[in-house]
Amino acid sequence: MIDSLLLNLQSHDVVSPHEVALLRNLIWRDRRFKVDEEIVVEGSRPGYSTLLIDGFAARYKFLADGTRQITALHISGDFVDLHAFLLKTMDHGIVAMSQCHVAFVEHGDLKAITESQPHLSRLLWLDTLVDGAIHREWIVAMGRRSKKAHLAHLVCELFMRLQVVGRTTGYNFHFPLTQVELADVLGISLVHLNKTLQILRKAELLTWIGQMITILDWTRLQELAQFDPTYLSQTVEPR
Repeated sequence: MIDSLLLNLQSHDVVSPHEVALLRNLIWRDRRFKVDEEIVVEGSRPGYSTLLIDGFAARYKFLADGTRQITALHISGDFVDLHAFLLKTMDHGIVAMSQCHVAFVEHGDLKAITESQPHLSRLLWLDTLVDGAIHREWIVAMGRRSKKAHLAHLVCELFMRLQVVGRTTGYNFHFPLTQVELADVLGISLVHLNKTLQILRKAELLTWIGQMITILDWTRLQELAQFDPTYLSQTVEPR
């Protein structure tokens, strides 16, 4: 159940056979969630952290008027709430955007890892640091990039993250969100999203048919997005 997590960690550094065995033994139990089902509830104090084995999930915040802002998308191999180990009370929620299979790791076992396995602890720490780096890029995109560049940047990011965990075929990847949900991610109206998609389609940069996104011109899409993957730290080097 940790194969995607291993692929994720191995994109940053070598994971030893001993560390692989430790990670496999961390799994406490697993569960499947339906679309729109809460995986982690805002305000809860979980005694475990949640690893997304398969599917798409979203981190979100609700405002007092009931409106929602999605602040992160999680894919296979992501610890969606590793930081809950130290923060204790969740200040946001995690919801399934597709059917999701997750595994749970008790915080007591994570504590034992941090006390006895310094290298593995650093790799898990790096996981939260990359999460923070992605947040920074999202803030820059939402505040400073044009909407077409913002959408292009998100597609580039998702493609590279999904490629690492073996969830792409050529330049195609499964994307189960609706247009309404994608508009929520980008912080724009559905009408504005449709116009932006049409621009990228007419430029022959990508297609989105059903639940499949196909990148037609990777180089030009990167150029439009001004996409620099440095923030994803997908270089294998000692950590």
